Amino acid sequence: MATRREFSKDAAGAAAGIVFTGCSATNAAQSQAQPGGRRRQVVVAGRRVKTVDVHAHCVIPETLEMMGLKLADQRGPGLGEVGLRRIGEMDEQGIDVEAISINPFWYKAERDLATQLIKVQNEKLAELCGAHPDRFVAFTSVALQYPDLAVQQLEYGIKKLGMRGAAVGASVAGEEFSNPKFHPFWAKAEELGILIFIHPQSTPELAKRFKGNGWLSNVIGNPLDTTIALSHLIFEGTLDRFPGLKICSAHGGGFLPSYAPRSDNGCRVAPEECNPGINLKKRPTEYLRQMYFDTLVFTPEALRHLAAEVGSSQLVIGTDHPIPWQSGSVDHILNTPGFTDAERRAMLGETAAKLLGIK
Repeated sequence: MATRREFSKDAAGAAAGIVFTGCSATNAAQSQAQPGGRRRQVVVAGRRVKTVDVHAHCVIPETLEMMGLKLADQRGPGLGEVGLRRIGEMDEQGIDVEAISINPFWYKAERDLATQLIKVQNEKLAELCGAHPDRFVAFTSVALQYPDLAVQQLEYGIKKLGMRGAAVGASVAGEEFSNPKFHPFWAKAEELGILIFIHPQSTPELAKRFKGNGWLSNVIGNPLDTTIALSHLIFEGTLDRFPGLKICSAHGGGFLPSYAPRSDNGCRVAPEECNPGINLKKRPTEYLRQMYFDTLVFTPEALRHLAAEVGSSQLVIGTDHPIPWQSGSVDHILNTPGFTDAERRAMLGETAAKLLGIK
């Protein structure tokens, strides 16, 4: 097992205090950048493609400590460096730009603590992007347990710190995003025209059933968490209320796209289980085609099916880097049969670049 270590400062000296979790010893050995190492150039039909990964993580030890958490307890069998090692791994995978996000761990923090934590965290992320403007952009963090505060943090992060969107969990301490208390946040996100990246946090209510072999809290719990979140946004009419929202979900949207047509039949079969006061403007499955999904599914057939359900125009690279779920995300798109060259270029980077304002 690789040792856990914090980053040394990079050449610009600006990214101290930011840690990328989760590179295994094997992957680190294979991906370590060497002086003079070559950057993989991704080409489709003779055209160079700028690849953009919307799903990549880091943690900031300083803000973990503010919540009484330890860096050593964070998921991942090792830590990479923001300098040669991290960028070297991106170079080998063929990833030109990563959109960095931090999974929320602060949704139960008191207001004053949440205010300070988010301030520190977003400033650190902005420093990282400033040190490597051609390789990193960031999703701002927000304290959604206080929607009015989250609105302020969102606007500040986008307008003052240059963030390209916001990263949120799939619920807020057990509260669904469809709750009207979160409407001001969705309204601000729609007004700003930015991307909201939803990343699951398992499904805590099922923690007892997830115990045992197989890391079910993640393998099942994470996709399920996203499935529930998206279903509520659809069925409670949130997406009708805010039709301009740009939402991207991790892990291919969880289980929802895999079994989406069942959603179209629930209220037909059991109308007494549905709210007569909510009249959706479209069939539930149609809302999938206005949201975005990363490509972190594991087989060509899974990617083909995801594209069939939501449209290839809605797909963007997601690696979960440096957690070692998938090191071949570029090849996953290049090698899956059935896509046109234009569709491959869009999935590899063109769609994400438009969503994130990357030139």
